[in-house]
Amino acid sequence: MKELNQGDRGTLVQYAQLALTRAGYPVTIDGIFGNATCEALREFLGTGQACGITRTEWQFLIPYLKGYTIHRVEEGDTFWQIAARHHSSLRRLLTANPTLDPSALQTGMMVVVPYDFPLVFGEVAYSSMLTAWILEGLMVRYPFLREERTGSSVMGRELSVLRIGEGRRQVFYNAAFHANEWITTPVLLKFAEDYADAFASGLSLNGVRSSWLYYGFTLSLMPLVNPDGVDLVNGVLDDEERMKQAEAIGADYPAIPFPQGWKANIEGVDLNLQFPAGWENARKIKYEQGYQSPAPRDYVGTAPLTAPESRSIYEYTRRNDFELILAYHTQGEVIYWKYLDYEPQDSYRIARYFGEVSGYAVEETPGESGYAGYKDWFIQDYNRPGYTIEVGSGVNPLPVTQFGQIYEANTGILTGGMTQLVANQEMF
Repeated sequence: MKELNQGDRGTLVQYAQLALTRAGYPVTIDGIFGNATCEALREFLGTGQACGITRTEWQFLIPYLKGYTIHRVEEGDTFWQIAARHHSSLRRLLTANPTLDPSALQTGMMVVVPYDFPLVFGEVAYSSMLTAWILEGLMVRYPFLREERTGSSVMGRELSVLRIGEGRRQVFYNAAFHANEWITTPVLLKFAEDYADAFASGLSLNGVRSSWLYYGFTLSLMPLVNPDGVDLVNGVLDDEERMKQAEAIGADYPAIPFPQGWKANIEGVDLNLQFPAGWENARKIKYEQGYQSPAPRDYVGTAPLTAPESRSIYEYTRRNDFELILAYHTQGEVIYWKYLDYEPQDSYRIARYFGEVSGYAVEETPGESGYAGYKDWFIQDYNRPGYTIEVGSGVNPLPVTQFGQIYEANTGILTGGMTQLVANQEMF
């Protein structure tokens, strides 16, 4: 982890502020390492030293971003005492430690202790680092979740899928194909957390029995398709050479603000223009628009599936039997449901349902954007419902202040991606 000092600004400062607040030393999460953050840090660390966060000190903060700690059982410990000591709850302890008998604790045992706060927070910028911490935390809190590694990015960052459920019917949601659309990442992560927590507690999820969803469906969530690009946009890219390359690409397209206007992967390939569904048409359109070389957006690459991130999601889809997919993007509050003249069974009915529960418009994809996308390829090759969901409104990257509204608008879509595949709606 990068060291921080008073006066620093940015995403990593936000993470430190979030960790301090969760640890009981609340500060404004504004990304500015000012006096208030400095005082909170000193109180947290119990030192009067110069204000800064070393790599060693980060290790005390990171558990509050992962959302758990490990407790070594001491003589006389009970679950209730352990929960109270670490500001957790009996429910969280029992869920996270399904193989432990609370009445038979022995000295030296290791107990996973989730902190008693929601893990997914929608008011900070996301990155590959924070996403990995949250995935780890979710897996620890809810051991019935499963993580799969589907490949890696240009820079070697793992592309992870979180799977929920044991049902025969499979659906797949993904987010952040485009770097400056990273706000879609916490949308999927929060849904995963809400779903897992509802199932662990025996509660309903958005009016649907969570157990019915869990045993009827297997939901795959890929919250971050483009980790390198997202890290670039949010200022946490840790490779100077890659940064220089991206800056050089951006300099060739001065009309696109850098790095805020960056949508592509770190090599300047638009990941949602990489699929074998009219790729040649997409190339013609984008070349005519001036995107003929690596660019912050809209460059289709030299051939379909040359970008490792797009190829990974393509191969992952091939290995499974998804009945429906959702690809999350921003912005415009619109649902795109069709590719050319393909109209899979029930696809328009489901699209209209999504529109009703979200308030979003339901439209056909504009011609200039109607080729080579993941949704386009899925519909073409599988003749099954596939949707691009464009959340929020404004200029990308959307401000974090929109997160709550975006999530609330999409809960019905995220649940409906499963329920609407069932003809007999009374089952849930």
